[in-house]
Amino acid sequence: MAWRGWAQRGWGCGQAWAPLVSGRSGEEVTVALAPPRLFGRRFNFFIQQKCGFRKAPRKVEPRRSDTGTSGTAYKRSVLIPPVEETAFYPSPHPLRTLVKPLFFTVGFTGCAFGSAAIWQYESLKSRVQSYFDGIKADWLDSIRPQKEGDFRKEINKLWNNLSDGQRTVTGIIAANVFVFCLWRVPALQRTMIRYFTSNPASKVLCSPMLLSTFSHFSLLHMTANMYVLWSFSSSIVNILGQEQFMAVYLSAGVISNFVSYMCKVSTGRYGPSLGASGAIMTVLAAVCTKIPEGRLAIIFLPMFTFTAGNALKAIIAMDTVGMILGWKFFDHAAHLGGALFGIWYVTYGYELIWKNREPLVKIWHEMRTNGPKKGGGSK
Repeated sequence: MAWRGWAQRGWGCGQAWAPLVSGRSGEEVTVALAPPRLFGRRFNFFIQQKCGFRKAPRKVEPRRSDTGTSGTAYKRSVLIPPVEETAFYPSPHPLRTLVKPLFFTVGFTGCAFGSAAIWQYESLKSRVQSYFDGIKADWLDSIRPQKEGDFRKEINKLWNNLSDGQRTVTGIIAANVFVFCLWRVPALQRTMIRYFTSNPASKVLCSPMLLSTFSHFSLLHMTANMYVLWSFSSSIVNILGQEQFMAVYLSAGVISNFVSYMCKVSTGRYGPSLGASGAIMTVLAAVCTKIPEGRLAIIFLPMFTFTAGNALKAIIAMDTVGMILGWKFFDHAAHLGGALFGIWYVTYGYELIWKNREPLVKIWHEMRTNGPKKGGGSK
């Protein structure tokens, strides 16, 4: 479909227009209006046609999540959601991108262990009270007629048959299942990609470092991670205790994501990551370090067994090679960061962090003991 421009001929009210140029539909067309004379000189005025043919201003294309520094696309892992329509904005100063995540990692880790210390203090107090309440409840149950088929009692019995570690990770597994269900809601896709996948090229950097630890897009990915967590839950809680384990697990999720950030920024291989693998690698590495002679087996090949120490060495070697070669199926940098944090914590971190919680607990104890007296004005 052709379009014709018109050139002005004549002056005043008796103006005439004549066709001047033509072009294809949808293209930018320039029209020259050339009056015969203007104060003795000839001028050419160039204007742009405004009748639906204005060219849109060129926008700077943000980098997509599936391109590296060279702009070449790589194959997306099936474990992460499709984000072809989601744009990410890597900073022109990559090292500055790590400043906020670094402070968030340090601050969150400190808060996690501080909260765990206070939680342990409160738990010890409640156990003393619950001991006497339990004696009273047992006495009431002995004189109260028992109800047959009491569903609540059966649930409590099933819950009490679980180990401390299994009861601890039940809440973590429930949270992962809930987030997995959110991924199935189409209206929440952009929100999930923004806050539940970690990517140093995203506009939101800090909160996804924690939230992505509970996020799985693939059912197979979530099932495998939760099975490993359930399998090692009893051992890790027996080693660390419930409160310390939660602090280590949450901190490991943030620390492993920060290591992933550093690897992506240094290599320019930006892309979203999600899953509890980094935190679970910390649990696995801690157990294998404390019990190196323990026997492990693969779920689908139970006839082949190996020591925990050898399994940990093989996993670290595989993730190191994968990080160097840029394998895309797993976030090998997050796995490696989680494993190294687990080894460091059971070797040195317990002495440096958990054994030095006493000053904080004393401050909390004084606040709990003296706070109500000061507020109430009692003697």
